[in-house]
Amino acid sequence: MLACVRTAAVFGIEACPVQVEVDVSYGLPGFTLVGLADVSVRESRDRVRSAIRNSGFDFPLGHVTVNLAPADLRKAGSSFDLPIALAVLAATGCVTRRNVDDVLLLGELSLDGGINAARGVLPIAAAARRDNVNGLLLPRPNRAEAAVVQGLRLFPVRSLVEAVEALNNPAGFPDTAGEAVAAPPPAQVDGDFADVHGQALARRALEIAAAGGHNTLMIGPPGSGKTMMARRLAGVLPPLTFEEALDVTSIHSVAGLLAPGTGLVGARPFRAPHHTISDVALVGGGQMPRPGEISLAHNGVLFLDEMAEFSRHVLEVLRQPLEEGIVRVARAARTVVFPARFMLVGAMNPCPCGYHGDTARPCRCTPMQIARYATRLSGPLRDRMDLTVAVSALPARELTASPGGECSADVRSRVIAARARQLERDGRLNARLQGRELRARTVLDPAARRIFEKALTRLALTARGHDRVLRVARTIADLDGSPSLGADHLAEALQYRPCD
Repeated sequence: MLACVRTAAVFGIEACPVQVEVDVSYGLPGFTLVGLADVSVRESRDRVRSAIRNSGFDFPLGHVTVNLAPADLRKAGSSFDLPIALAVLAATGCVTRRNVDDVLLLGELSLDGGINAARGVLPIAAAARRDNVNGLLLPRPNRAEAAVVQGLRLFPVRSLVEAVEALNNPAGFPDTAGEAVAAPPPAQVDGDFADVHGQALARRALEIAAAGGHNTLMIGPPGSGKTMMARRLAGVLPPLTFEEALDVTSIHSVAGLLAPGTGLVGARPFRAPHHTISDVALVGGGQMPRPGEISLAHNGVLFLDEMAEFSRHVLEVLRQPLEEGIVRVARAARTVVFPARFMLVGAMNPCPCGYHGDTARPCRCTPMQIARYATRLSGPLRDRMDLTVAVSALPARELTASPGGECSADVRSRVIAARARQLERDGRLNARLQGRELRARTVLDPAARRIFEKALTRLALTARGHDRVLRVARTIADLDGSPSLGADHLAEALQYRPCD
């Protein structure tokens, strides 16, 4: 007695089709699972056996052989429980069809036959639609996530009994299909820029960074407001487009960070890992590669608070993703590519005690300690920061006064307008302009050219620093609504490029 059903395995953020073949033969009772299954998949035999019996079905007394094809693709995760159980029931006749090829199955089983939510449902639903599969049988908590994919009939079920009924009588199951879903509205963000006292220069730098997607480094003493301002940056970013929301939702689905019942992610990601994070947790990886923090921050913000406290080799792995917008995790079986187009915002103290250059408190660090602390961020990594801004401690009169800055809504309106100009003109943000395209958008007038030539020598800018200054100046011009790049735009961009 042989039965076959369809499911999928997620590798990276892509889903690959998998056939679950079950053969029940005479002989001593046993359960053999083959097909390069991980430990989490091999454990499914105990869950499947208990779920079938506790759901009122008879588990076959013969020898059960389960093959997960293709056999050279490693399978991991608990979403294979339901396909294996339904294939066993199909082999014994409880499911009337022995070959279920028009519905893709996935779900984790409880011992009582209940079906728990699974990871990576959105990529699997997209793969089913791509492979012309008509339906998707999935856990009910994942229904909203799969409904994003259009033209796919959904069978959301709560238990193994419901799953058997859905396969035996699909016409009698409620007709649920994926529909076109509009991009979700932005989620509410805690805090507002109106709460920030003073710090006009840092606020302006963060507005420029948000408008052009630029990387930013804030340096200042403890308690000057660096973390507070960085956490309010997400509130001035424009809402996710539908395509961006799809990418973000797929990544969070694979990582298992979507709450049950969640459809598209509505807010731009803001990730703030602790400084003890490892390089694998930051970039992604593992035996079965999973997205790291830089991919979870895709289309959003990665905030590294106390950036100088991060391990140096951890920070150095950011260099390539900052340039390419992707991260490649190579394994023996295959190479996984995760998207990693994020804004990097860092905050650090100027020295170990934090008060170097502060007029109110004396610094206790030696020159050697200050120099060693500054070298925790390598020159190549600093060169990839588009804006570097000094955040000074606030005087007492500003701390006791009422905040008088603009609210996040006003800043957001300017950021959205500036990004709209960039996307209409180039189809991308200024931070991603390269080569000839950058030169064409940053033609300098004679006055601006003279300023820039002097700055190149005075600041000892590298070729990468030269391009990043031009990108920032182009963003400042877009915030002003100016089609041309003037000397004032370039001068403001240069002040965020301090020399060593």
